[in-house]
Amino acid sequence: MSYLRLIYLSFFCALISVLSFFNIIYSYYFNLYLNLNTYLYSLIISLVLSIFFYYIQNNESKFTIYSKILTVLLGYFLLPLIISIPFYFSIYNLSFINSYFEAISGFTSTGFSVFSNIKHIDQSLILWRSSSQWIGGLYFLFSIIFLIDIFDNSFKKSLTNFLSFNKDETIKQSLKIFFLYTGLTIIIFIILNLLKIRSFNSLNLALSIISSGGFLPSNDLGSILNTNIQIIIFSLLLLISFFSIFLTYNLLFYKNRNIDFFHEDLNLFFYFLVILSFFFLFFNFDNNFGHIFLSLTSSISNIGFSFTSIPNNLNFLLLILVIIGGSFFSTSSGLGFLKIYSLLKFSINEVLSHTRPKNIYINKLLFSKTNFKTEETYKYFLSILVFIISLFVLTIFLSIGGVDFESSFKLSILTLMNTVNSSSYGIDDFNFNNLNFFTKNCLIIFMIIGRVELLSLLIILKKFLFKS
Repeated sequence: MSYLRLIYLSFFCALISVLSFFNIIYSYYFNLYLNLNTYLYSLIISLVLSIFFYYIQNNESKFTIYSKILTVLLGYFLLPLIISIPFYFSIYNLSFINSYFEAISGFTSTGFSVFSNIKHIDQSLILWRSSSQWIGGLYFLFSIIFLIDIFDNSFKKSLTNFLSFNKDETIKQSLKIFFLYTGLTIIIFIILNLLKIRSFNSLNLALSIISSGGFLPSNDLGSILNTNIQIIIFSLLLLISFFSIFLTYNLLFYKNRNIDFFHEDLNLFFYFLVILSFFFLFFNFDNNFGHIFLSLTSSISNIGFSFTSIPNNLNFLLLILVIIGGSFFSTSSGLGFLKIYSLLKFSINEVLSHTRPKNIYINKLLFSKTNFKTEETYKYFLSILVFIISLFVLTIFLSIGGVDFESSFKLSILTLMNTVNSSSYGIDDFNFNNLNFFTKNCLIIFMIIGRVELLSLLIILKKFLFKS
């Protein structure tokens, strides 16, 4: 292992120890002693690992893209192992696989849960579940920067408006992301409190929203959001994890901003307005558009929150929105709107160029002066192809594990897109606790696959299958 790789894991182990300490303080303050020792275990183990990773050095001065990808994958398996400690040693007698499943689901911001009744869970453990999402969302953002070399030049170029990829400024840039991520979390928490939502619920929801997570502090969202104004503003807050995390930063602090800085967010905003108008015109029959609006914003941001009153005829459309996803540099999953739009435009231009060879067709995004290259469209097509193959494989595995085909198909989409099951997709009553060992392990692996850039897995396969 290279030194930088160990430093990367050391930072997140230290962050887990900090969250463990906060949970200990919270438990003492509110006299919640049932699971107090479990956070002490996670604090000690994460702190020891953080110090260990920090002081273990290696003479390797240059690290390849393969070592970077393996680092990210190692973190997705190791860090949830530490997070699972409070679940495993809690009073709820969870098995190791259930504890690890809950931790992976939180860390990947998916939201699948083995708990059937949240009311019976200790408040400190509910907060721990939400914290696992928060640190997982931050890890995902750091992973994008860490693996930036495998992405397209256009995406990397857009990030240079906010970040420097100079190795000497790594700490400075990492702190910028950390403080921006934390600041947005605090802002969401304050807004939810102003809406007169209980502080405990506001804190947990803020941790979920910023990370695109699916854990709720209650059995259903209807017990938390009681008024129309709460529903509308909460729905708008879900868009924070749909747009780029740097959108707010650029609007407030960047002096020399121009339209190129906003081109992805402008495309996403136009896309959002189109689907919002479509849903309002054709699916507002029962005057319950507030509930539909929440499912809409929740789906495009890959969170998955929903009320139970969503019509079944919207399930398929909302699943499509989940697959598309949001911004490149956000905590949302999905294939990415710009990727799908670019691939579609490129395909149309290719067809038109054969029918009208004298015309010149430019592959350029709306609100942008930059043309996307042919090589980039090949990557987009490959990403979609890998997603389809992964969807097909996981659906088969879940069917073999005893899940009916319709549920297997829907659950596979949600797993790969790291989106919680809810009534928006007609699968809210699915029981994860009753799944067998094989099925749970399949979901664990594919939740991680969904969070890691799919192209990175192909690079690893190429490394090991086609050795020179």
